[in-house]
Amino acid sequence: MKIGLIDVDGKMPNLALMKLSAFHKACGDEVTWYDPLFGGFDKVYASKVFDFSADYGYWPDYCEIERGGTGYDLRSKIAPEAEGCSPDYSIYPKCEYSLQLFSRGCIRACEFCVVPEKEGRIRGVDAMDLNPKGKHIEVLDNNFFGHKGWESAVGWLQKAGQPVSLHGVDARILTRSHADALNSLKHIKQIHIAWDDHNADLRPKLREIATWIKPYKLMCYVLIGFGSTEEQDLWRVESLREIGIDPYVMAMDKDEYYQHRFQRWVNHKAIWKTVKWKDYRK
Repeated sequence: MKIGLIDVDGKMPNLALMKLSAFHKACGDEVTWYDPLFGGFDKVYASKVFDFSADYGYWPDYCEIERGGTGYDLRSKIAPEAEGCSPDYSIYPKCEYSLQLFSRGCIRACEFCVVPEKEGRIRGVDAMDLNPKGKHIEVLDNNFFGHKGWESAVGWLQKAGQPVSLHGVDARILTRSHADALNSLKHIKQIHIAWDDHNADLRPKLREIATWIKPYKLMCYVLIGFGSTEEQDLWRVESLREIGIDPYVMAMDKDEYYQHRFQRWVNHKAIWKTVKWKDYRK
């Protein structure tokens, strides 16, 4: 069979397509990126991450098409035999890092997040082979310390010996042991935490964390536009400024004027450090 792949909107290598490529190559199939200028494909897989992204516009009308990913259907999954494959990095020859997962799902059920519906409760998964060309590791767990196997995962990363970027560090459950584990790893950038709930006062917890991990090593996502007021948004980012942790605003609706302006004020650090919000908003 001749298999075509379409990565509709991904900014990172698409893990599902990489696993599908590995599976079909193991079956003896030919796998390439789909090109509408060439025919002869027996099946095409298309993956879309975001539901607001523009869809692909050059679908073939002569072969089977399988669409998947959060952008198409939250419940879509690749076949179990493909899920068990390690990713084929050869389809992304310019990728110089590895994708890794130690768990799927999450202990939380945040209203704005698709993970509970997409992946369910947290559970462990087998680590994947690393990219032969990889220089660091992107750890994609939704809640790294929410899974009971986190110590084993940290040991695996220490043994790998490459800098890491952890995508899911839950500040609300962070302990001294977790902080010590984070400090034992090399990080390619700041450690990302989040303060999404505008009704929660995380200041005591964040001050505690800042005694375990140097504040300049932390960056905190701040969700705005999901029921929060301007005052609540400002309170959170100014609290982070006081503690010494860099805020990074995530707007639910970037096209809404206030959210766009507030996000730009905080995330443009030269402005954030020199201009007060009351002056910038004018």
